[in-house]
Amino acid sequence: MNKIKCFLMLSGYQITWLSCVLGEVFYKSFIPGLLFGFIFLLIGFFYTNYKKNFVLILLSISIPGYLFDSILVYFKVYNFNTSHYLGLLPIWMLVLWPSFASLFNEVFTFLYEYKLSAVFFGSVLGPLTYYSGYPLGLININQFYLFFLFMIFFWGMLMICYLNYLIKFKFD
Repeated sequence: MNKIKCFLMLSGYQITWLSCVLGEVFYKSFIPGLLFGFIFLLIGFFYTNYKKNFVLILLSISIPGYLFDSILVYFKVYNFNTSHYLGLLPIWMLVLWPSFASLFNEVFTFLYEYKLSAVFFGSVLGPLTYYSGYPLGLININQFYLFFLFMIFFWGMLMICYLNYLIKFKFD
């Protein structure tokens, strides 16, 4: 992958994440996250060479992620402190999950060569990303042990599924 495109994709996702989180923390608004997320996704779709795979990977990662978050919030493992919800989750999660998933289409393909490392880092960094919302007051973790147990398991399995199944879409 082109290093500039990789940098732009990672930067776009990071701006989306920061817009979602900081929009809520400082402005009590979902609008910055939703706005930047939609723009990022549209640009990502427009510039990808694999449009069908882009959409397929977005759905294959976003839907399980959104459901996973909804289940843990439903069972009160954690909850979000946000201005507006769609169902059980903040409205900006509608763009945050697909924005994250877009990285799997272009950026994370190199992980195929480093499967064990990918699963390890997914299992560590995924939960830590959520945990970073705790000191900011964006989430309340009601059951720490279950939170980390489920997060580590989910993020590890997400990486395994991606590396064994979804990455094949890239090469079809």
